[in-house]
Amino acid sequence: MMEKLGKEFFTRDIRAVAEELIGKLIVQKKIDGRIEKFRITEIEMYIGEEDLACHAAKGRTARTEVMYAEGGLVYVYLIYGMYWLLNIVTGPINKPQAILIRGVEKINGPGRVGRTLNLDKSFYGEDLGLSERLWIEDDGQKCSFTRHPRINIDYAGEIWKNKPFRYLMK
Repeated sequence: MMEKLGKEFFTRDIRAVAEELIGKLIVQKKIDGRIEKFRITEIEMYIGEEDLACHAAKGRTARTEVMYAEGGLVYVYLIYGMYWLLNIVTGPINKPQAILIRGVEKINGPGRVGRTLNLDKSFYGEDLGLSERLWIEDDGQKCSFTRHPRINIDYAGEIWKNKPFRYLMK
């Protein structure tokens, strides 16, 4: 039995959401009506203004505004001028935290995930609980994971770089 995850799932603390998000399904309804599902296999947490690797570390900006909203919204941003990265906002209002989707089954790398999902700026702020084109489902499968340091964030310094905020499905 598939269950579409609503706001109550995403408005909890980021650590609780991250631990349960591994193994869930990203579901996308394509323009032609086809439904595609992708099991989440790798995520990274970005836990707020104190986290020097988090976009919110520089404060509230037009780019990060959605991170200050209530959990359950999509935060997408463009890197290298060609990759839209998928992040899911978690927690309560004014506590900017988000989970980057780094990998799904058979697709490794957040840029490749974004390309597979055909993400663009129009997804910014999308409500996963209400969206008709992108949402997260729980199919009841329980998945275990391992914790690792995040990658490609040397700019954040040794303490933040080495936090075990990246989860990989076993």
